[in-house]
Amino acid sequence: MTTSVINVNVPSDVKEEATNLFNSLGLNMSTAINMFLKKAIFERGIPFEVKQQPSKEFIEALNELDYIETHPDKYKKYHNIDEMFEDILKDE
Repeated sequence: MTTSVINVNVPSDVKEEATNLFNSLGLNMSTAINMFLKKAIFERGIPFEVKQQPSKEFIEALNELDYIETHPDKYKKYHNIDEMFEDILKDE
């Protein structure tokens, strides 16, 4: 089987930690990367979940929603949208 070389730049501390981890598992870096690539091919995608961290605004909205849900007495409730608009527009 022919092989190809892949050069990857990673932070030194990441390489060191990964090398130590792989060595503790009886693997070297090349074998571990080959395992990742083969698993990605098998899965037809990244073999783990990749997602963004929630934004600051999203976390604030969740906190606000939690506050509203735990303090319902501090907020008006309406039976329908007409009732809500009537209340909103009465001050205009």
